[in-house]
Amino acid sequence: MRFNAIIAGVGMTPFGKHLDTGLKALGAQAVQAALADAGIDAGAVQAAYVGNAAAGLVTGQECIRGQVILRSIGIGGIPVVNVENACASASTALNQACAMVSAGYYDVVLALGVEKLYHTDKRKSFSAFSGAVDVEVVSALLEALRQSASQSGAEGGGAGAGEKRSMFMDIYAAAARAHMERYGTTVEQFAAVASKNSYHGSLNPRAQFRDVLSVGDVLAAPMIAAPLTRPMCSPIGDGGAAAIVVSAQKAKQLGVRQPVRVVTSVLHSGWDHGGDEPGTVEVCSREAFEEAGIGPDDLDVIECHDASAPAELMAYESLGLCPKGESGKLIDTRATQLGGRLPVNTSGGLLRKGHPVGATGIAQIVELTEQLQGRCGARQVENAKIGLAHNGGGAIGTDAAAMCVTIVMAG
Repeated sequence: MRFNAIIAGVGMTPFGKHLDTGLKALGAQAVQAALADAGIDAGAVQAAYVGNAAAGLVTGQECIRGQVILRSIGIGGIPVVNVENACASASTALNQACAMVSAGYYDVVLALGVEKLYHTDKRKSFSAFSGAVDVEVVSALLEALRQSASQSGAEGGGAGAGEKRSMFMDIYAAAARAHMERYGTTVEQFAAVASKNSYHGSLNPRAQFRDVLSVGDVLAAPMIAAPLTRPMCSPIGDGGAAAIVVSAQKAKQLGVRQPVRVVTSVLHSGWDHGGDEPGTVEVCSREAFEEAGIGPDDLDVIECHDASAPAELMAYESLGLCPKGESGKLIDTRATQLGGRLPVNTSGGLLRKGHPVGATGIAQIVELTEQLQGRCGARQVENAKIGLAHNGGGAIGTDAAAMCVTIVMAG
């Protein structure tokens, strides 16, 4: 669906470890920053879509998460829709907000994503990820991951998946080993992604990690799930991100000086398909490009779902930035680094900006909006006019459970 929605304001918290800050406070900070950026007060908001994935497991807050957060800053009386869609929760909330504005139901809608994953009991944090697969077959999945690791000779043999770390790192590790075997991708090329994103993150004051890592630093770090070392894996984190979505008419009334248009946001769930058939990323991106009337070569900046370093390389291929199997060669050219032909994850990505799962999708939109408005300082992409966000969540079989690709344009 081609949208006609304008982002009038964005806001987000720093991502990181906020043990002493509750879900309400994180959400409130992001909302208030977005309202201030849009130049409106809370009373102008007509509806809200609030993305969150794990508050029930980590904090115990179920059922009315959005209402609890918004009531704490005096927003009530409006429709509040709680959106839970794994790591794609926030992008799904934005998708729905843009759809409602484009359909003419509302003129001003808040889209919020917020998450608290840090807990003194890390098992609670990891349980949030273990629930993002089909739990009726989770034992079989874990055994398959262990066998895959053992058969490939991977360090650790898959022990600890789902207990000492997110099982998704083992899922990504298995995919990385398969990519290496099939295409000759190297561990150094995975490390180059983490190194690149560490440089970008060092320029982002809201990033969870801001130290710059060389490829050697990444390779020398502790192994999490072979071949993934710690910097190749996205961390758990806390944070919130928000966007004020308005109609074109309302944008004119508000005098939005640097409007960023959401021209399309394509949302699909995964399905059973062959390993060589197009998956959710290919389908969503092709549909998004068609609806926006552009192609991959027209993009200026991308925020992609680098929950692991190999995931970013595979996204290059699925988004059409390069042919299948050639993403390793693309990272070698430095084309996706700041100053390159098509910078990817200028925020630092999930690897360095952080990955509070329910906030990630809108955090990507915050970065793209500020890039298209020229507000990113040292990490600014010159003359950025068109951006793409790629955000997926959960896993069933060999594909993501949910996938969202959004295209935004300046003006």
